[in-house]
Amino acid sequence: MDPLASGFWARLKANRPAYTLTILATLTVGILIGTVISNGVKGQEKKGSDATPLSIPSPQQLSSQFSQISKQLEPTVVNINTESTIKNPHRRGRGNPDQPDDQDPFGDFFDKFFGGQGNNGPIREHSLGSGVIVDAKGYIVTNRHVVEKADRIRVKLMDDPPGVLHDAKVIGSDQETDLAVIKIESDKPLPVAKLGNSDSMEVGDWVLAVGSPFGLSETVTAGIVSAKGRNIVPNRQFQSFIQTDAAINPGNSGGPLVNMAGEVIGINTAILTDTNAYAGVGFAMPSNTVAEIYNDLISPNHKVTRGSIGIVFKVGLSGAVNRVYGFKNGVLVQEITPGGPAEKAGLKAGDIISTIDGRPIKDGDDLVNEIASRRPGSSVRLGYLREGKQADATVTIGDREKVFAELGNQQIEANPDEKGDVSETKLGIVVREETPATAAKLHTPGMVIQSVRSGSFADLQGLEPGLVITRINKQPAGTKEQFDAVVSKLKTGDDVVFEVMDPRRPNDGINYVGGTLE
Repeated sequence: MDPLASGFWARLKANRPAYTLTILATLTVGILIGTVISNGVKGQEKKGSDATPLSIPSPQQLSSQFSQISKQLEPTVVNINTESTIKNPHRRGRGNPDQPDDQDPFGDFFDKFFGGQGNNGPIREHSLGSGVIVDAKGYIVTNRHVVEKADRIRVKLMDDPPGVLHDAKVIGSDQETDLAVIKIESDKPLPVAKLGNSDSMEVGDWVLAVGSPFGLSETVTAGIVSAKGRNIVPNRQFQSFIQTDAAINPGNSGGPLVNMAGEVIGINTAILTDTNAYAGVGFAMPSNTVAEIYNDLISPNHKVTRGSIGIVFKVGLSGAVNRVYGFKNGVLVQEITPGGPAEKAGLKAGDIISTIDGRPIKDGDDLVNEIASRRPGSSVRLGYLREGKQADATVTIGDREKVFAELGNQQIEANPDEKGDVSETKLGIVVREETPATAAKLHTPGMVIQSVRSGSFADLQGLEPGLVITRINKQPAGTKEQFDAVVSKLKTGDDVVFEVMDPRRPNDGINYVGGTLE
């Protein structure tokens, strides 16, 4: 007899009374219950039954569908390798490789995947991501954060032999949606993924995520659409995601989210997690947005052009504001860009924009998305309330980038003989020193944000009035002199990281926020 088996039987014999009693008691109850059920069934059979027998579908049907879609999509999904020179290895993108990222769950996938380990000098960083081929000529859609700042981008196709990589170039990228288009050269047509209509997806629909998590190419995970229209980063007006529980991990970024027809309905972009690994909540940019951005990026200008009317408004107004100003839906204008399209059309701060081309406006996001989708130079009819009276105006839409750039230039030139506020000029924020009460609450000196200019660098990083900046790029910013000294040295292309605290939630600690100054 096997020695392990004989040992088991020896232990069983040693404990026979208690063990046997438990088993017998269980079996006895089972027998009694079985007898009762059996008697009950016999009694029903005598009366007859009109119940329809249940049928079980083939267990191979769903599994086979997943398999077919995987085989169809895998050749179109690529592994992307990038190499970058990092001037400051303690900082890349928005997170800090040497710090826990609990305060910024939407940080780039790669902040902790490949990071410097205490080296203060420049280092070479290698990152991995995914992409999907959408044109047989070699055009690939991926995430901007996968390829930004890369000195070299190389792509591995599914059928490539080991070690074979194709050099790629960036055709264009868009910061607002975190999308990018890259291109490789090939001597033969490449397999192409088919885009689906993301508006047709419903919560509960099956989806597959395809990509290269942790560098493991051709990985497929399954899940469902958990939610639609998720806005996960404050003040990002063009980032409305599909939420899914299909497993997404570092390296999946830029890969496709696919429906059961084998169509790409999203590009996997971000995860919500406390551990920087899969936690059941992932986000993909909808394919309808992807198509719009892609078409702009492959145009001769290789950039996304968005419309703007040059207004600033606050989202999430309380019900009290709506009641006092007499409106349920619409946008309360806070500021008008001097010389911008709205001012030229006669709109003023305090106006409530209620309709666009006769269609009621739900909220600020609705207005921005509608205006941004219009081409600069086209006209739009806006209905608005002013002091309770209905009016309307025809506004010629401007280029969003130029409208807000002109606003910045006007503010700089307003006092040409004065230095002006360096933080307003470079970052788009106005700050003041903390009150003693705030300093005591946070236990650290800092500068309180008074205002944030819409569309500015600070606005794009999610900074808001009321937050306190304690350090910038690890340099103290507790006084105006310290703050200005750090900001005055910043220049285009620099990484800028703010250490921010919220006086309303002092126990939350420090939040690391930042990006690259453009």
